[in-house]
Amino acid sequence: MPNQTQPFVCVFDAYGTLFDVNAAARRAAEGPDGARLKEVWPEVARDWRMKQLQYTWLRAVAGRHCDFWKVTQDGLDWALEAAGLDDPALRQRLLDLYLELDTYPGVPDVLSTLKAAGHKTAILSNGSPDMLAAAVTSAGLTDKLDSVLSVEEAGIFKPHDRVYDLVIDQFGGPKHKVLFVSSNGWDAAGAAGYGFRTVWVNRAGDPVDRLYAEPHHILPDLTSLPEVV
Repeated sequence: MPNQTQPFVCVFDAYGTLFDVNAAARRAAEGPDGARLKEVWPEVARDWRMKQLQYTWLRAVAGRHCDFWKVTQDGLDWALEAAGLDDPALRQRLLDLYLELDTYPGVPDVLSTLKAAGHKTAILSNGSPDMLAAAVTSAGLTDKLDSVLSVEEAGIFKPHDRVYDLVIDQFGGPKHKVLFVSSNGWDAAGAAGYGFRTVWVNRAGDPVDRLYAEPHHILPDLTSLPEVV
């Protein structure tokens, strides 16, 4: 076990880990123009996220990279069509809200606690630089992060090793002094296989993915993360 008296670089996935990816559909449904979305927003949010991730994997395998904003729009278009919602104004409202997603409870406090303890904090995300800048600013997290890293620097989506290389390029090694935190089991597995210490934030209580590596820690939310570090 690494010497835990030394500081870690604590690296977080963004969407689904720090930022609530369901918040855009939920907030749109609660708004004055959300009547058509009100009954189906959970399905729209689920399908949007599912297709968003599927498109990153398929593009990575096919060598057809684009930025995350493109797959975010494509995933939303699929989800809206599946729900029978042909409404350009609603589409734009959902995209606007995606740039200012709510954080999960406790996120600012957890980041502040880690920094106060001397650890570095960073985001490593599929998100494009503009998307991440908007989300971080909207959530008031700018002063709580030492770096915000986008896969656009690597030109491929997670879980390719080139993405995790960005952390070492930014902060240096060794790999075992990086604690990578993600709500995506496949992302935590990818980072563990790369050599990082990993935490899977398993809010849904899902089974562990059958992949080439497993997360080192599994938490139901982020609140106890400082104790793990």
